[in-house]
Amino acid sequence: MRLLAAGHTVKSIAVRLERSEPSINERLRDARRKTGVGSSRELARLLDAQKNWDKKIDLSTQRSKTDEDLQRPGKRRLKSKGTIIMLIAIFAAAAGLMFAASDSMHQTAAPQAPQAAHSSAHQRMPLAGSWSLDVGRIPAEERPRRVTVQFRVSQDQTWTTKVEIVGPDGTSQHAESTAALDGVPVPVSGNMEAIDSVSLRQPAPNTLVMTLGKNGVPVSTRVYAVASDEKSMTETIIWAGNSIPTLETTYFNRIN
Repeated sequence: MRLLAAGHTVKSIAVRLERSEPSINERLRDARRKTGVGSSRELARLLDAQKNWDKKIDLSTQRSKTDEDLQRPGKRRLKSKGTIIMLIAIFAAAAGLMFAASDSMHQTAAPQAPQAAHSSAHQRMPLAGSWSLDVGRIPAEERPRRVTVQFRVSQDQTWTTKVEIVGPDGTSQHAESTAALDGVPVPVSGNMEAIDSVSLRQPAPNTLVMTLGKNGVPVSTRVYAVASDEKSMTETIIWAGNSIPTLETTYFNRIN
């Protein structure tokens, strides 16, 4: 996993570890199947980030889990260099997307009042609907069969998110959550062992910022941005860790 996260291919890993390529691929498939993560590189980065967070926590000095004890480690984590760098990257990405969204909305303003009202209502939730990952852009050795994401907005403005990942071997992983756009973490149901909480923010009508966590520790932040034609969407992934994160981008197409 460390070699994969460092940019090695399955072939170069096999040479370095003196193993066959099929044996390396089999181990990667087992790891994805157990954790529910869609790609091997994503799993490698997740494990590397979790290892960095574990080093920061001195388990020998923790007391009983009172409310005060649970709050203090979170405050210390927010002061860590890796988290600060991650947040800077998130805000920078979100600010750029907000500017682009604002310019797009200005250019497409409708002249007639009834049409403008309808357009305004639609612009408030361009992410709503079902999206399918463009798996053709994923490296063949870690390409899932299918990844779908569905966003549904309720009348109380809470967002329900459903994710399904079908791995190369046909194994299905799924997750579901319902959260307000207030940044407060809520539980995630399903069988994805790599995450157990999610929080949402919406800096612009065509943008959603989603932070995923496990056991109170950030795992990754994902910025979803819908194109002006509302037929395609990008997902920019920012991984938690001690170093400046590499921004990973995936591409989705609208199903409905």
